[in-house]
Amino acid sequence: MNLTYRQPGVVLTDHHFTVPLDHTDPQGEQIELYAREARAAEKDASALPWLLYLEGGPGFGARRFIGRQAWLDRALRDYRVLFLDQRGTGRSTPANRQTLPPRGGPARQAEYLTHFRADAIVRDCELIRPTVTGGGPWTVLGQSFGGFCTVHYLCAAPEGVEAAMIAGGLPSLDATAPEVYRAAFSRIERKNQEHYTRYPMDVDRARQIAEYIAERRPVLSGGHPLTLEAFQSLGLMLGTGEGSHRLHLLLEEAFVQTPGGPVLADAFEEQVRAELSFAGHPLYALLHEAIYAQDPASPTAWAAEGVRAEYPLFDAVKSLAGDGPLLFSGETIHPWHFTTDPALVPLAGTAELIAQRTGWGPLYDARTLAACTTPVAAVVYHDDMYVDTAHSLATARAIGGLRLWVTDEYEHDGLRASGTQVLDRLLSLVRGEV
Repeated sequence: MNLTYRQPGVVLTDHHFTVPLDHTDPQGEQIELYAREARAAEKDASALPWLLYLEGGPGFGARRFIGRQAWLDRALRDYRVLFLDQRGTGRSTPANRQTLPPRGGPARQAEYLTHFRADAIVRDCELIRPTVTGGGPWTVLGQSFGGFCTVHYLCAAPEGVEAAMIAGGLPSLDATAPEVYRAAFSRIERKNQEHYTRYPMDVDRARQIAEYIAERRPVLSGGHPLTLEAFQSLGLMLGTGEGSHRLHLLLEEAFVQTPGGPVLADAFEEQVRAELSFAGHPLYALLHEAIYAQDPASPTAWAAEGVRAEYPLFDAVKSLAGDGPLLFSGETIHPWHFTTDPALVPLAGTAELIAQRTGWGPLYDARTLAACTTPVAAVVYHDDMYVDTAHSLATARAIGGLRLWVTDEYEHDGLRASGTQVLDRLLSLVRGEV
C-alpha cells in the first residue's frame, strides 16, 4: 500500500517495488526499491508527466527536500517527480556493514555488490517504469553520478526516456580509472590554491592542525582515528559552492585553550567525524572506482592510491617537513579508508576484492549515443572538481543532438545551490526554447 501525506505545497506518496538482484536471473534473489513521489498540491496528478530524479553518488539515497525547496519548485510546475533511492541506498534494501556480512564472507559480499552499478540501476528504472507511468517514457534528471546513469540509460533503453537532463554528470565514455584520477588531482590542486588565496590564514591553520594530528594521533568519537590522510580528505568540501567557506569556518575553530595547552575542540572533532564518516553512504567508498571500470581485463586496483603517489605535493609528511602548504585531497577513495572509518572497517576484505576484480563490462556505447534522437541537455561546470570538464565536453560532442551549457557560475552542486535557475535553463535547452 502506498502511503500519501503532505508537506507545504507538496503531496508526497511512498512507492515500494520488488526487483531482481541480478536482472539476468529474474527468478533469483529479490531486493526492494523505495521511491518518493512529489507533486504540487494544486495540480491534478493525472494530467502531469513524470520526471525521474537520479541522485549523485554512488551510494546516496535520493535527496529529501522539505516542501518545494531548491529546484523541486521549478520541477513541480510541470511534472510529478519520482525520487528513486537507487539500489542499496536510503530506504531501498540497504548495503552496509550491518547487512553485508550476514550474506557470507568478503567474496560473497563482493559478488553481491557487482550488481550495484549504473547498468543495474537503469534496469531497475525500466522495470518499475510501466508501473509508475503506465508504460509511457519519462523525463530523466541526473545529478553527478545520476548523470552517469542517465547516459547509460540512453545507451541501454532510450525508448524509456522522453527527454534527459544532466547536471555535472557527463562521464568519460572510455577513460580508465587511473586516467580519471590523474585529471582529478590536477583539479584538486587548483581548488586548494583557490582556497588558500581566498583564506590565506588557513595555510598556517591547516599546518598547525596537521602537526597536532601527527604528534597526538587523536581518535574521534566512535573510534575513528584522525590520521593525516583523513584530515586531508576534508578537501572533498572544496568541490561545492559553499565548500571553501565551510572548510574555513571549520578550521578557524579547531583549537581550544586548556591549562595543558591547545587541544582540538570537541566541536571541531565532532564536525570532522561527521564529514569523514561513510556510515550514511558506504557504497560510495566500496564502488567509487568501480563506476569507472569498463575493461573486462583490468581491475581498478586502488587507482586513486596509485595516482596519488605521482603527486608528491599531496604527501602530508613531506609538506610538514618543508615549508609548502598542506594540500587537501578530494573525491578519491583509498585503502586507509577501510582501516580508519568504523563504518567501513568490517568491509575491508570486500573492498579489496572489488578493487582487484576483473570482468567489469562496458557501460556506454558510442555508436548508440551518436545516433541518439532523444532530446538531451547538459550543464558542465567550467572547473568541476568532481567530474573532469575535458571528459564531459568530449562526451557532449559524442551524444547526438545534445544541447550543452558550460558555466563558471556554479560548482558541482549548482543544480541544488542555484535554486530554480539551473533546472530552468536545462528545461529550456531540452525543449528547444533557447
